[in-house]
Amino acid sequence: MKKDLTRGSITAALCSFAAPMILGNLLQQAYNLGDTLVVGRCLGDNALAAVGSTYTLTTFIYSIIIGLCMGAGSLVSYYGGKKDPRKLADVMSLSLLMIGATAVIIELAALAFRPQILHLLKTPTEIMSLTSDYVRIILIGICFIFLYNYYSFMLRGLGDSVTPLVFLGISSAVNILLDILFVAKFSMGIKGAAWATLISQALAGAGLVVFSLVRENSLCPQFSRRLLSRSLFGEVTRMSSAACVQQSVMNFGILMIQGLVNSFGTSVMAAFTVAVKIDTIAYMPAQEFGNAFSLFISQNFGAREGGRIRRCVKSSMALTAGFCAAISIAVNIFAAQFMQIFSKGGEVVQIGVRYLRTEGAFYVGIGVLFLLYGYFRGVNRPEMSLLLTVISLGTRVILAYAISPSVGVVGIWWSIPIGWLLADIVGAVIMRRSLKTLGDT
Repeated sequence: MKKDLTRGSITAALCSFAAPMILGNLLQQAYNLGDTLVVGRCLGDNALAAVGSTYTLTTFIYSIIIGLCMGAGSLVSYYGGKKDPRKLADVMSLSLLMIGATAVIIELAALAFRPQILHLLKTPTEIMSLTSDYVRIILIGICFIFLYNYYSFMLRGLGDSVTPLVFLGISSAVNILLDILFVAKFSMGIKGAAWATLISQALAGAGLVVFSLVRENSLCPQFSRRLLSRSLFGEVTRMSSAACVQQSVMNFGILMIQGLVNSFGTSVMAAFTVAVKIDTIAYMPAQEFGNAFSLFISQNFGAREGGRIRRCVKSSMALTAGFCAAISIAVNIFAAQFMQIFSKGGEVVQIGVRYLRTEGAFYVGIGVLFLLYGYFRGVNRPEMSLLLTVISLGTRVILAYAISPSVGVVGIWWSIPIGWLLADIVGAVIMRRSLKTLGDT
């Protein structure tokens, strides 16, 4: 199942490597999408708003762990391209210890400060109890999220994007079945939706660990004195922490937007909950393509294939722009129908449609930004990805808080594509200079 991304047709290799990652992320969205659909239809708009408020919180927490795993995966891909198995093994072993310890600390802290976090997010009083019940169970699954994402990024770094998809597909199917069983049949309420997600996350995480340790010898931890090397520690910390901060800043900005959205009331909260799910699924293929693109760049950067990297950038930009433009058209045409899948409320649907037809017209902006993030991670300049995230999210948050009090919630919607555009301009200028300096074998 492994692919050598330094040889063969660029477009074919990249697309075949990206396809399982794209499908895998679609299935991952099914975890929360299943909750949203069942909860919205069976439990009403208050429960839907509670799940939505929790979604932004858990996404922020997960982003810390996913960012750490993503950075470590880039290093694995780089040393795989360099054909350096010893350094590759050291990177995997040290990152397992570091990220695993971080995941445990985050889980304990999130559970301990759950009430304070919900108050900080301005969770309305009428849904506080529902939100607290749901998030308490969901937070227990943080360590399973770590296990799945760590081994997923390690396998992808080695060129295997199919195996994580298989385990995620199984767990997603289990999640949907348990949602229906716990909520619709056994009437367990919002807790039933949470338990369905937790059980399916545990299945994906534990299953992928067992497979990886049994079938992939290079993923078995090898603890030795080399892991105490200051240079190795610095390298793993730099790549992982930069990707982690980037993902965290991105989702912290979204979390701040959620707090602002919450101040407009339950109907806006429910609409935002549904619209963000639709939004995420709409441009998710571009996001995962950007992650695959990053690993492709990283392997070729390790192999010093500068010409191949330049050709890959050119073809990837064209593919992403075409896809995102098509998705924007589809979302604008079918916005109302998409909203009505999840909510029966007329006001909720109207608010969500306005969001999708404003922000959804500019998916090309976020598609290009995902490629810029991936490029800079791939050439071992993760700080640049962080800078672009700060520009994009900083613009979004500042504009949203500045103009929404006077123009209403539509000010939040317009701030999003403006942030994308500014980050794209800065990133494109810097990437163009970087491409000129790449060496060839």
